[in-house]
Amino acid sequence: MRLNSGIAISLAAVVFAGCAGSSANETKEELKSLPVTRLEAKDTMLYHSYVADIQALQNVEIRARVHGFLESVHVDEGEEVQKGQLLFRISDGEYKAELSRAKAALSNVIAEAKAASLEADRVKLLTESKVLAPSELEVARARLAAAEAKADEARSTLTNAEAHLRYTEVRAPFAGVIDRIPLKTGSLISEGALFTTLSDVREVYAYFSVSETEYLHYSKTNHQYGDVHLVLADGTDYPNPGKIETIEGEFEESTGSIAFRARFANPRKLLKHGASGKIKLSTEVDEAVIVPQKAVFEMQDRNYVFVVDEANKVKMRNFIPQTRMSHFYIVQSGLEPGERVVAEGVRNIRDGMLIAPRIVTIDSLLNM
Repeated sequence: MRLNSGIAISLAAVVFAGCAGSSANETKEELKSLPVTRLEAKDTMLYHSYVADIQALQNVEIRARVHGFLESVHVDEGEEVQKGQLLFRISDGEYKAELSRAKAALSNVIAEAKAASLEADRVKLLTESKVLAPSELEVARARLAAAEAKADEARSTLTNAEAHLRYTEVRAPFAGVIDRIPLKTGSLISEGALFTTLSDVREVYAYFSVSETEYLHYSKTNHQYGDVHLVLADGTDYPNPGKIETIEGEFEESTGSIAFRARFANPRKLLKHGASGKIKLSTEVDEAVIVPQKAVFEMQDRNYVFVVDEANKVKMRNFIPQTRMSHFYIVQSGLEPGERVVAEGVRNIRDGMLIAPRIVTIDSLLNM
């Protein structure tokens, strides 16, 4: 009986030891291996992207100022022209005749005014000699004033006739690039008809809108955005950086945004009026605490991470972001440099859980 009791005790000990070992193995197996990163404070360059509307420095419609037939076209679509270069010519026979009539009419009224002046002088002498009544002098002076008024009117008519003749030659108001020309030689032109559009694209404006918050940040940092960069419609970077020149005077009521204007050099004429692209603004943030986006989850419009303590136990922590970028957050408050957070897989763990940390650097997460 003693032997049997000893055997039973030994067997119980073995069973207990086996159960204990099994429990320890199960606890070890339950620990999840998760990537954990240590938060750092580092100088960071932030980039913001905005849709841009590209416009020429000058873009004007070239329109007819007189009517007539389009006699000749001296440029082609897409051609670069210089200021004062002849673009179009309208038939001018009618306006040359108008100018000749105006010159003749002016000569006649000048002669009439001269005769009226001489008559006024003669009547004045006779009036002083008591030969004529003073009323005759008043009549003579009135005739002189009427003749001089006619001369002024004739001069105005002549000026208009000269302008009409000059308008038959349509010249470039500035150097630029010719757009489409819808009218052809021989077309009947009415006053105000569109010949073409002329664009000065040696430099261009890029208009883009930012939110009120971003505008305030720009203003409070004394406009320290540095150069701005343009991304073209095909996704490539435009080689020449630009500068922000001005900001509109009021916010757009419907969107709460305000428009900025940047200027870009365009030596190769790559950018055209009406083109599109994206503006990239960069601003430097000193000693920024950065959290990878995959480490963050939201609950009731608040942002949380799992902080890992020295015992490798996770604790849910709320933090307030300053800025959200495409792959990370910049922390405003709630997290400190040196703290460890679960970098990925936060949906599969719970508050208070033990994990097996797998350390990864913050840089490797941001460059993924």
